[in-house]
Amino acid sequence: MKLLAFETATEACSVALHVDGQVLERFEIAPRRHAELSLPWAEQLLADAGIARSQLDGIALSRGPGAFTGVRLGIAIAQGIALALDCPLLPVSTLETLALRARDAAPQVLACIDARMGEVYAARYRRDADGVLQLQDGERLIAPEAYGLPGDDSVWAGVGTGFGAGEGVLATRLQSRLSSVDAQALPRAADVLKIAVPAMLRGEGIAPERVQPAYLRDNVALTLVEQQALRAAKAG
Repeated sequence: MKLLAFETATEACSVALHVDGQVLERFEIAPRRHAELSLPWAEQLLADAGIARSQLDGIALSRGPGAFTGVRLGIAIAQGIALALDCPLLPVSTLETLALRARDAAPQVLACIDARMGEVYAARYRRDADGVLQLQDGERLIAPEAYGLPGDDSVWAGVGTGFGAGEGVLATRLQSRLSSVDAQALPRAADVLKIAVPAMLRGEGIAPERVQPAYLRDNVALTLVEQQALRAAKAG
């Protein structure tokens, strides 16, 4: 299996290549440089592995939720390559990818990305008997002060920049329920591959034109009036 993966949904940019069990990756926190870096990195990884684009079995990508521009760019790049090669795409949740970076092996993981505008993207995952993360209760866009965990004694590993949003309000509120918190963690293309490779082997790749982004936010940007109203409501 030879699979190329892109992750551009946050301020980090990464590209990874899986070649018969071996993974090569380029990663950098590079806001606004995703378009500049992604394709050159992909070509360098292919050259380092000694394979041509035509030998790829598919393209994997992080489909969001995340920054609108980054998600859109990643999908456009992946679609362009897949269409040129006539190969399938494997879209992966950005939050599930992030959940793989939890510091400990807790059976429950809360992945959370700073969505700006006073909100976070969040999703809960439980590990099944095989260690595979299973989504619980869907992906959500929500104010960190409004997010809660199930009303039991379960303990969760927290991961992602959402735990640092709003001066760390989410980490503070859920402190007693968190076994660990990594508020600096960002999703990486190498982790996209951990999900995408077995999915591709199961035949779950799809045609490039069928890929849909997961934005969660209907309005990509609030108007100035909406921003002022939001600030006023929080102040009040």
